[in-house]
Amino acid sequence: MGVSLERGVKLEDELTRIGISLPTNLLSAFDEVISNRGYSSRSEGIRDAIRNYLIDYQLLSQELGDQIAVITMVYDHDQKGLVSTLTDIQHRYSNIINSTIHIHIDPHNCLEVTVVKGDASVIRAFMNNMMVQHGVQHVKIFSISKQRTAR
Repeated sequence: MGVSLERGVKLEDELTRIGISLPTNLLSAFDEVISNRGYSSRSEGIRDAIRNYLIDYQLLSQELGDQIAVITMVYDHDQKGLVSTLTDIQHRYSNIINSTIHIHIDPHNCLEVTVVKGDASVIRAFMNNMMVQHGVQHVKIFSISKQRTAR
């Protein structure tokens, strides 16, 4: 099932109130960004962020065939069981992993950069399995089709 922003209805036409919980430091950083960018409200900034998230998801989900990708992930290594879970996931997808770089950002957070090569759907499944783990703070992917690199 794909996500579409083109249903003939503007996202703002039907408003629904929701409540979310955010760490104080994340909300403060978000408030600073929306102020610097000139948003009139948090809601406007959140709607824009969700739109961008959906567009990224849509573009990624349309990728087909063999891909080469770099996946970056920031996570809290103090999160109970997280390191073990991430290692288990990486072992399940070892057939697509070419290289991993692990960097200690500070006493609690790590950055992993993983280079993968394989079918786009398998790469998506690997990334999705990593990003939904509690304690994973950020996941980003840069991917290119192997056909685009052929000359």
